[in-house]
Amino acid sequence: MRYLLSHQESDRLLFRPIAETDFETWLPFFKSKAAMQHWPMGNLTAEEYAHQWYEKQWHRYKHNWGGMNALILKDTQTLIGHAGLLTQQIDNKIELEVAYSLLPDYWQKGYATEAALKCKAVAFEEGYCQKLVALIAPSNTPSIAVAKRLGIKKEKRVLFQEVVADLYYIDHQN
Repeated sequence: MRYLLSHQESDRLLFRPIAETDFETWLPFFKSKAAMQHWPMGNLTAEEYAHQWYEKQWHRYKHNWGGMNALILKDTQTLIGHAGLLTQQIDNKIELEVAYSLLPDYWQKGYATEAALKCKAVAFEEGYCQKLVALIAPSNTPSIAVAKRLGIKKEKRVLFQEVVADLYYIDHQN
């Protein structure tokens, strides 16, 4: 499965493909108003949206389009979030995106930055891309802060899958 960080690790985190058994642990993310304020769910329930999200990840895996990895705390073996490298079509061009999401209980502890830095390192060390992007809702200031810690800079505002997002990028040379 291309672009996955299977069996990778950082100081505090282990990366592995997501599993069906992760669903119940991850469902509170989709039920959290704070977490979902930047993700339009339409008329779906949290459960329906979570099922769609998992199906999308497995579809990505199957087609070698990258996907999110489960983030596991090394010391407790607890699932705390997801991060990964995703192929995205943006303005009719295929880009590799670094993406990250954490359960609210694990916010503001440096885990998103740690996971995103590992994703960035793998993307460039493995030669997956020369430019890495991030799509972030303009209102998502915590995610923007993570992107800035990666050295990612805002390029422009885009309409991505009917959602307004800011496109951030970093070149391999930076």
